[in-house]
Amino acid sequence: MDDDKPLQPETEDETPTEPAPQSSDEALYSEAEAPQTVRKVKPDRENSETDLEIEDNEKFFTTGQKELYLEACKLVGVVPVSYFIRNMEESYMNLNHHGLGPRGTKAIAIALVSNTTVTKLELEDNGITEEGILSLVEMLQENYYLQEMNISNNQLGLKGARIISDFLETNTSSIWSLELSGNDFKEESAALLCQVLSSNYRIKKLDLSHNQFSDVGGEHLGQMLATNVGLTSLDLSWNHFHTRGAVALCNGLRGNVTLTKLNLSMNGLGNEGALALGEVLRLNSCLVYLDVSGNDISNEGASKISRGLESNESLKVLKLFLNPISVDGALLLILSIKRNPKSRMEELDISNVLVSEQFVKTLDGVYAVHPQLDVVFKGVQGPSAKNINSLLTNPMKLIQSYADRHGITVEDFFKSLNPTGTTRMSVGDFQKVMIEQNKVPLNRYQVREVIKRLDEKTGMVNFSFLKTVKP
Repeated sequence: MDDDKPLQPETEDETPTEPAPQSSDEALYSEAEAPQTVRKVKPDRENSETDLEIEDNEKFFTTGQKELYLEACKLVGVVPVSYFIRNMEESYMNLNHHGLGPRGTKAIAIALVSNTTVTKLELEDNGITEEGILSLVEMLQENYYLQEMNISNNQLGLKGARIISDFLETNTSSIWSLELSGNDFKEESAALLCQVLSSNYRIKKLDLSHNQFSDVGGEHLGQMLATNVGLTSLDLSWNHFHTRGAVALCNGLRGNVTLTKLNLSMNGLGNEGALALGEVLRLNSCLVYLDVSGNDISNEGASKISRGLESNESLKVLKLFLNPISVDGALLLILSIKRNPKSRMEELDISNVLVSEQFVKTLDGVYAVHPQLDVVFKGVQGPSAKNINSLLTNPMKLIQSYADRHGITVEDFFKSLNPTGTTRMSVGDFQKVMIEQNKVPLNRYQVREVIKRLDEKTGMVNFSFLKTVKP
């Protein structure tokens, strides 16, 4: 098949035939079925020409999706991706690690201009560079169905950041989730992105992890957070923020009213950064999830954070894993939660800390005040360590045994504990009812195991699948 010759347009008088494939390239092209007419009603907007358009504009909306992609591949000179052809009518498209390059990305973008089914697109690690990202943002000016896009690890650099920033400045697409991890973004890229995000309210979830932002980048991000009213989830893990950047970020968080999830793990906030975080927790009433694992926070920093926990009424999850905190710092944290009657804390992760028997006794008192809380630690020094192992009897077997004795399903058991009678509950509510119920008495270690099995990783547990699953 000659890739230099464009496909001949079909006419109404032609009778479709199915030629026998004569080469591997022809076999790939023959995967496409006979095209269906696609009629897409688009919102009124100014007419614009992009280099994604094939000569006949009307062909974008009348040619079958598969044939359009095959023609695009011929025009840009790439081999079609069979996975893309097979899944063009699915809402989730995973093209991670497919080696598309900028031209392969352009072919995908051409096909997606008139696609109405794909809502989530994964393009991580495809070497798309700034040429590929330009094709994607041009496509997004026409496609109003795509909502989530992952373009992490694609060597975008400053040029790519500038293209994305220009797009976000005039963003009229439906994109609300954008993953930009590992794209070699530095301080100038942070300035560009933060300038447009200060006034962009469409992006709700943003991943900027594994980049090269340092304290100057932290200052830009802090200024953006002070005015942004769209972001609900921000991942800044694995960057290079230290005290100055941490303080700037926290200054921006003080007045932020929309961000609920923040990941700052694997930076260098230190105890000064922990002091600023403690002040954020005291003033911010929106943040629900905070991960500051691996930030060189010691007992001194834990003390600063504890002061914020004493009055915070919104935070549910705090991750302090991989910080040099000892049992003394851990004790300060749990006591601050105990002193706060309005605390909503559900998970405190200090899973690298080896605690004492006295800590466990104190923790039992905290649990009595806040039954929804789960503190994850490494283990217990002394004889209690052996006792804990004896408490790990398979909880699902105990529940199954109870269900069998009463002639019900395991799902029925869990539904009976849910005030709404449904098969989904928040993790915190589920933990609380499991601790307080007396049908199948379970300790906290066993409840934790049950949650691990049922957790949807969205803050909810789901036990609907237990109709058929045996423990």
